[in-house]
Amino acid sequence: FFFVSFPQKMANPDTPENIQYLREHKIPHLFDQLVQKLLSFKPREDIPRFLRDVLSKQVEPSKQGIRVFDYETITANLKVPDAIAAVENAFRMLAQGKVDVPMPMHIGIEESSAAGPGDCHIKGGYITGTTTFTVKLACVSFYKNKARGLSPGSGLFTIMSAETGMPLAVMQENRYLTDLRTGAAGGVAMKYLSRPEHDCVAFIGCGAIAMNMARAAAAIRPIKGFVFSPSGRSSGPFCEKMSAELGMPFTVVHSAKEACEMADVIYTQTPGSSTVLELSWLRPHATIICSGTDQPTKQEIPVDVLKASKYISDLTKQTARVGELRSAIAAGVMTEQDVYAELGEIVNGSKPGREGAELIVCDLTGTGAQDAAIGQVAWDKLRQH
Repeated sequence: FFFVSFPQKMANPDTPENIQYLREHKIPHLFDQLVQKLLSFKPREDIPRFLRDVLSKQVEPSKQGIRVFDYETITANLKVPDAIAAVENAFRMLAQGKVDVPMPMHIGIEESSAAGPGDCHIKGGYITGTTTFTVKLACVSFYKNKARGLSPGSGLFTIMSAETGMPLAVMQENRYLTDLRTGAAGGVAMKYLSRPEHDCVAFIGCGAIAMNMARAAAAIRPIKGFVFSPSGRSSGPFCEKMSAELGMPFTVVHSAKEACEMADVIYTQTPGSSTVLELSWLRPHATIICSGTDQPTKQEIPVDVLKASKYISDLTKQTARVGELRSAIAAGVMTEQDVYAELGEIVNGSKPGREGAELIVCDLTGTGAQDAAIGQVAWDKLRQH
């Protein structure tokens, strides 16, 4: 490696000058691979002095440079099961007051001849005891992008060292990590808010988040899926893809009413432009896990359903502003005091989840704690590449 890469320096390969040159000019992770190979040889005395010197010192992250990971690398190496345990722990730590989560920032891009329409959400957080913190930028609803051959959503994760405050990585995830951690939260909600025998699961909405909800649900227990697409176009391809990938049955149904009447657990993940179900359609013990409402202009769940339910938020101060709870408060049928619990309190054991045949609604608006959790998972996995 050294002979091929630095032939002009082989007269004195272990001088301080050449050691410094190697540190500054060679890709660290490639060099680390060589080091690990050499360390397998014995006797140790045969390893050149320049390698021992490099091994004895830690290179500061700031001197390594910021790692940049593209979409293809991220999607090839991170899947929903990677995220579930980390997101579950994030909710637990959130309930213990060990996560710093600021309120989200929202930037609205008004439609004009030069821009928009679209929305940008900025979230982030730090979980006590972890080695990184995350700031996430997610762009959504840029609907004119379809005519440009682009996705309506995009996004970046910035991973920072919690030890030094230095940037470690920029991840061009285009909402993949956001959708991953949202799906993981849906799996956590199903685990704690439904019974093991509740295996009939409805999906209202069939986009990327719905697929991750299905993957997360299947990681919790075997399921039978019943799928309705409000657009009427994507339910068939969704069922084919999920059945093949998960080895579990997914069936197209022709109305949201039909899906709800068959379901123990209902996932809703639509644009939130209108409500998607009615109270009379629901089985008494239904668990509704809704994730389509994340700003004040959206609503998926009717307020009478919210009022009749044991209502659980991911973060009450957030759902009261941008989630389903906001609609119920605005209608005068609920207050923040009517929130039974935050999901983290149930994960933490502070309050019981499902106790009987009650109707439960879990409102997932997406928290910075989840972004911090998936950011740590992504860094731990991708830094090896």
